[in-house]
Amino acid sequence: MNGVAYEVDVRRLDDLSPRDLYAMLKMRLDVFVVEQKCAFPEMDGKDPEAMHLRLLAGNELLASTRIIGPEGNDDPAYIGRVVVSPDHRGKRLGDKVMAESIAICERLYPGHPIALSAQSHLEKFYSSFGFATVSEEYLEDDIPHIDMLRPASSAIA
Repeated sequence: MNGVAYEVDVRRLDDLSPRDLYAMLKMRLDVFVVEQKCAFPEMDGKDPEAMHLRLLAGNELLASTRIIGPEGNDDPAYIGRVVVSPDHRGKRLGDKVMAESIAICERLYPGHPIALSAQSHLEKFYSSFGFATVSEEYLEDDIPHIDMLRPASSAIA
């Protein structure tokens, strides 16, 4: 596995500096809207209540995810907006950002499953982290997606 050195930073939107917020939103827009040629409401109102996990090398943003806590006792936590900087692809940072995100979900929301909406072509990638497909394929912003769920960890923290 590639030995990319990174730090993990997890914080609420209000705790990000304006420059850090700008970098994270710019990366998401560059990938999800520009690169994937998908006009959709990237700023969907969910960021203020979410935790934002970022992989950093110094001040450089390598990858990020958005983690939304469960709404109720039986609901899953949700990992979304999984993105790796185009400048750092091919370094297995997708694996690292997902492993870190799962660990944070298990620490913050023990006993809850974890859900995500995956672009269909990434089903095998997410399956490698214990996610199972729980829906038929559907179009979201003209991109085929599937819902996936990872059971609650039985590990005791």
